[in-house]
Amino acid sequence: MKLDHLVINVDPNYQQESEEVQQIKKAGLPYNVKKGKGTKGFKATNIWTGNEYFELITITNNDGGGWRPEWVHAYNSGHRGLICLMIDVNNIDAIVQRLQKEGILISNPERIKIEFFFKLFSKTMPWQNSFLNFFENIPLQIGFQQMDSEKIRKGFEKYMVPNSKENNISGITQIHIAGDFTISDFQMLRTVFEQTLDNENQLIVQLENSQKVIFEKAKDYSIKVTLKNDISSFIMETCKIEDILINFE
Repeated sequence: MKLDHLVINVDPNYQQESEEVQQIKKAGLPYNVKKGKGTKGFKATNIWTGNEYFELITITNNDGGGWRPEWVHAYNSGHRGLICLMIDVNNIDAIVQRLQKEGILISNPERIKIEFFFKLFSKTMPWQNSFLNFFENIPLQIGFQQMDSEKIRKGFEKYMVPNSKENNISGITQIHIAGDFTISDFQMLRTVFEQTLDNENQLIVQLENSQKVIFEKAKDYSIKVTLKNDISSFIMETCKIEDILINFE
């Protein structure tokens, strides 16, 4: 398992030339607000950091135009910030079967189908997704994604531009999520992820490529994402995307 992307609900100013976007670019994260995907109901733009990315989402009408219903409802109810942490996996069927046997609530693998032009045309994405339930007290869920083939994965790389690799930022190394996690939340995480470490009020999930996700029990909800800066002598500026603080190691 490894980090793939973060799905983030954002206000429209994050998808147009604005002060917020200028701060993102100033931090060394190239971002083209004109590139992306969408339908009449949603718009998605990406900030690429190596092979991982931030997927910024705005909902442009109430039905969401084919976007995931739970996320559309959250957006329309005022939620802004991280809504889903997506994990890349090699065998999604095996993961779902194992977790369902363990009594973990997880959706069966499904494909995203986006409809266009009043549903006259549609496009089915070449990957499968499954999702855990939302945490009990935090508006966040974890999803799993498996590409149909390595060839398709490689094919997507040519679209991952502009990329922060141009500025010697090569990917996400750590995500730190603090909030009102429950005992049941932590029990679920221990079952889902095979490599975890308990540290006081923290549960640390170890992923491939030395990536890790830290879940911490805390009164206040906060999210910090750490990116790898390949030039250690160069001090990068931090920036924020809604409730997410982005810094550099």
